[in-house]
Amino acid sequence: MSYRGAIIGLGWMGMLYDLAQRMGHWHVDDVDRPTPELDVHRRFPYHERHNPRSNVPTSYAEALADRPEIKLVAAAERDPKRLAAFQQRYAVDALYTDARQMLETERPEIVAIASNTKGRAALTCLAVECGAKGIVTEKPIADTIEEAERMVSICAAAGVPLVCGATSVNHPSFAVARGLLAEGAIGELVSMESVVFAQHQNWAYFLTDAPAWVIGHGDEDPRESGSGEFRGDGLMVTGGGLGVHFRKGAPAVRLTGTTGEILHAGNYTPWQIFKDVETSTGVTRIEWPWPGVQLNQAGGAAIDGLNDVMDCLAGRLDEPKNSGRRVAMALEVEVALKMSAAQGGCRVELPLKDRSAGLDYDWHR
Repeated sequence: MSYRGAIIGLGWMGMLYDLAQRMGHWHVDDVDRPTPELDVHRRFPYHERHNPRSNVPTSYAEALADRPEIKLVAAAERDPKRLAAFQQRYAVDALYTDARQMLETERPEIVAIASNTKGRAALTCLAVECGAKGIVTEKPIADTIEEAERMVSICAAAGVPLVCGATSVNHPSFAVARGLLAEGAIGELVSMESVVFAQHQNWAYFLTDAPAWVIGHGDEDPRESGSGEFRGDGLMVTGGGLGVHFRKGAPAVRLTGTTGEILHAGNYTPWQIFKDVETSTGVTRIEWPWPGVQLNQAGGAAIDGLNDVMDCLAGRLDEPKNSGRRVAMALEVEVALKMSAAQGGCRVELPLKDRSAGLDYDWHR
């Protein structure tokens, strides 16, 4: 089956990541900078490449262009220079400076929303109203819990798979880890450890029960850039009694079981699995070979997220790994952790009563 694809926002994650050399952190205001040759990222098919993952692009534009079943037909962006660069690279003439007009006119079926956080919820809902069958957005999901819930509920009602963020959770190795956990490779799960950073929600994918309450402490003051994201330590406990510990410097995710551990240290380092075995001196925990696709290099997270959308549409997957539902849940946990820290580390019950609560994000999000 073929789909018409479109992208909203041609900034760093939308397009420039794979066109512009990084000239300093977040300095992506225009496209007048040295760029690689135009064909440097055209070694298709990327969506089938997991190991090795060298030279895998990162932008949503490349993710859409990579899929043979998607025809990239339109883009919306306020900067005319970026629109011109997009037209040159992808030979697409349906260019808009107004995202609403593009959605209502072109009615694309696969939509990537890489605009700033403000307005992302409204654009996601409008895309569904205009006939979108699959949506990927950049992180964070939205500014408020209420907005995130609206995105998730509207997509769910229409049967539209929603992925929120190009993060490592999209990588198929996370599914390997979850499968190992489900089959009892490390016994019964007794705790998780992770970090809270810019909605890289490595832990949310492994939950089977809803969060019940949190305690947060050590939150940092808002940064000059405007970010008020939670940047401290904390504890979350699910309705089933599972504890998830958040601390600065923690691994991306550590799954501790009664007979072993599964560990992803972060920064695209390989997964590790440790199992308890009987030895002549007693029970010893040793590392075992990783039994599947491995996470060993950065890049391709947008492609992996789109893979999940396409697998859902093909009936091969029930829910994306980094689904809007999971990310919305994680947003609420972050908000609650921040509330707890501001109140001296008191226990905050979930779900929160104030659904308008949210977080302030850096301008580049």
